[in-house]
Amino acid sequence: MTGSGSLSSPLCTWIVAACMSVTCAKESKHALSPPSSTTGNRSRRRKAAAAAALKCNSNNKYNNYGSGMGGGGPSLQGLVSSCLAFEPCSHYYASNGLLRSNRKLRRLHPPALSGQAMAVAVQPTKEVETKKKPHTKQKRVVVTGLGVVSPLGHEPDVFYNNLLEGVSGVSQIEAFDCAQFSTRIAGEIKSISTDGWVSPKLAKRMDKFMLYMLIAGKKALADGGITEDVMDELNKAKCGVLIGSAMGGMKVFNDAIEALRISYKKVNPFCVPFATTNMGSAMLAMDLGWMGPNYSISTACATGNFCILNAANHIIRGEADVMLCGGSDSAIIPIGLGGFVACRALSQRNDDPTKASRPWDMNRDGFVLGEGAGVLLLEELEHAKKRGANIYAEFLGGSFTCDAYHMTEPRPDGAGVILCIEKALAQSGVAKEDVNYINAHATSTPAGDLKEYHALMHCFGRNSGLRVNSTKSMIGHLLGASGAVEAIAAVQAIRTGWVHPNINLENPEQGMDTSVLVGPKKERLDIKAALSNSFGFGGHNSSIIFAPFK
Repeated sequence: MTGSGSLSSPLCTWIVAACMSVTCAKESKHALSPPSSTTGNRSRRRKAAAAAALKCNSNNKYNNYGSGMGGGGPSLQGLVSSCLAFEPCSHYYASNGLLRSNRKLRRLHPPALSGQAMAVAVQPTKEVETKKKPHTKQKRVVVTGLGVVSPLGHEPDVFYNNLLEGVSGVSQIEAFDCAQFSTRIAGEIKSISTDGWVSPKLAKRMDKFMLYMLIAGKKALADGGITEDVMDELNKAKCGVLIGSAMGGMKVFNDAIEALRISYKKVNPFCVPFATTNMGSAMLAMDLGWMGPNYSISTACATGNFCILNAANHIIRGEADVMLCGGSDSAIIPIGLGGFVACRALSQRNDDPTKASRPWDMNRDGFVLGEGAGVLLLEELEHAKKRGANIYAEFLGGSFTCDAYHMTEPRPDGAGVILCIEKALAQSGVAKEDVNYINAHATSTPAGDLKEYHALMHCFGRNSGLRVNSTKSMIGHLLGASGAVEAIAAVQAIRTGWVHPNINLENPEQGMDTSVLVGPKKERLDIKAALSNSFGFGGHNSSIIFAPFK
């Protein structure tokens, strides 16, 4: 650069002056003392230092080291080199020649003088000190709307009433011929209307995971009283969408692969954008005109919880007033079913589908694949009050951890889950004694159910009146949507004062304290704090906490 010499000269002069003062410190007691208050003396000293630097640099063999940068002025490296090449003071020659190289030059000066040199070097930083931000009260986050698409209904109240009645949404798969598969059952959505939610043209093109996400998101807005008039008043720059997916658009991508077998010209141009997990959030934001935080998170079956907690954090940090958050997945297609069958993860109770998902039961043989979407409308408390929103519950906080153990198996000691729960309690400011309802991850797998149970007992075993249930016993495992759908169940439990039953728990695993598990019928419960767990392949652990708004 042409101007590099002129820009570096003042800095280099300062470095040289500091080096010179250190080198000759023993010859002059005042080498590092503040300059005279006389203006003329200060000026003469600066000019002398600059002249010495330039003269030294011009006589040094490194004076053209940085000439490639342009300009004829002295380079930074040249000046530093020349500074190190100064003729030592007389004290050097009295030191018996112990210092033979520049590499050991630092031993020339006592620690005290080195400290004084550092004082010169760090002094300029005082000019850029910033004032501490004043302490502000943390913003509170509340739930003001719910949207759900599930095997048990597409309205929050219909969905939760079916849960309370112990209705199972698991049935034979009808979307495709699965006679060749060892598992032929799922929590399948048989039908859903897109009228008024998604245009027919778009509904035909997009993957089901995105379709479910858009419908659930818009239903959450409607449930939260976000009418067109309210929408017009919102600050769109502080409204965001954070809805994730574990599997993304598997059907769209699989169809593109099949088309490619014929010709690349047959590939749907929407296959790539409609297969990515982030596009659902993006499409919803485009539809609403929301310009705040917008992305998706994919942490396998913990996705929903991750999205909810991160969305809440955006509100707490003041980056958003309103957030739509949750998860969506639709993997009940041949490649999805086949993949989980290959993992040996699915139940094969094909002759009795409604009995297949049985968390904590001795006869469980794997989880049941489900599909759907859950979306929560989170809002900053004062913003919700200002518009007169109906507040369902308060979101208190949560946490994440990683097992760092195995791709699909939980840690045998449950340390990752325990740490996650304890961190969630600390972050939320909730005492473990106050948690009296837990919506467990409990997927109906032989290993996972017990490991979570032991972790829960470690943290909450002494809590009187503790009730634990698993929504998956009735709808199966909705993968990336499970955390959000189960969060909706937890919020509904707070709203109604009823917790849903655990169905199919006929022979509990030995050694379990069944008194903490909800029985085959719904139960009344005055919830103080509700914790919802979600864990995912890869060792992803998440826990979030809701409570009645007060």
